[in-house]
Amino acid sequence: MEPFQVLVDDRGATLPLTAELRRLYGGGLSLPARALYANFVQSIDGVVAMTDVESSGPVLSGKNPADRFVMGLLRASADAVLVGAGTLRDTPGHHWTADHVFPELKPEWTRMRKSLGAAHQPRLALVTATGAVDLEHPAIRAGATFVTTIAGASRLVDMVPKNCEVKAFAGDTVPMAEALAWLRERGYQRILSEAGPHVTGQLLAGDLLDDVFLTVSPVLAGRIGGGRLGLVEGVELLPRRRVEAKLASARASADFLMLRYGLHQVDFV
Repeated sequence: MEPFQVLVDDRGATLPLTAELRRLYGGGLSLPARALYANFVQSIDGVVAMTDVESSGPVLSGKNPADRFVMGLLRASADAVLVGAGTLRDTPGHHWTADHVFPELKPEWTRMRKSLGAAHQPRLALVTATGAVDLEHPAIRAGATFVTTIAGASRLVDMVPKNCEVKAFAGDTVPMAEALAWLRERGYQRILSEAGPHVTGQLLAGDLLDDVFLTVSPVLAGRIGGGRLGLVEGVELLPRRRVEAKLASARASADFLMLRYGLHQVDFV
C-alpha cells in the first residue's frame, strides 16, 4: 500500500504510532484518552449498509487496502470496539481487531498497543436488546462484553463463554448513555463504534459520538426500497436538532477519500 496523500490534518499527533504506521498514514493520529469515535465506509450515493448482502463493508470498499488500514489503525487505538447484534450477524467469522483486517502489519499493531499500555486486543462490546445472537461466533468465543436488557440477559447469562460478561439494563432497549458510562467504569475509555446506522442514530440522539471516520468509496450502490441504509437510521435530526461536523482530516488513496469529522450538536432549532 502506498502512503496516503494528506489533504487536511489539523488534529496533530498524540498516539504512539510506529514509524511505519506514521509513514503510511502520512503523519500522526490524535485521539483523546476518552473518546467515542465511529468508522464507516460509504458509497458516493450515501449507502453504508446493505441488508441484502452479507458483509456489506467489503462489498462497498472492494476490500481496498487503504480502507482496511484505517480500520486497523482505529481498532489498534481502541480499548473496546462497539458493535450491534446486526453487525455481528452480518459478519460471520470476523474479529474486530487490527490483526484481522490488516494482518500484514501485525507487528506494528502489537508495538503500538504496547506503547499505549493497552491490552493485546480491544474488547468486543456487543449491544443486543434481545440476546438473540450466535454464541458460537468466533469473536464471542474470543471474549466479549454484552450490554443488554434484563430480558436479553436472561437469555444469555447461562450460555455465554466464561471469558464473557453480561450487563443488563432495565427497559426494552439498551440505554446507550448508561451503557457507555458502565463500559468506561470497566476501564474502556477510548471506544471505537463499528455498529450500524441504527445504533449510530441512538448515539447521535444522545449526543454521545465525538468523531466519525468516513471512507468514501468510488462506487455507486443504488437503492430499491428501504434495504440500503445511510449512516444514520432510526432518528430524525434536522430540522429540530442540528449536528454539525468540522472536517478534521482528509486523506486520499487513489480514488478513495478518507475523511474525519469532529461532531458538535447545537441547540434545538
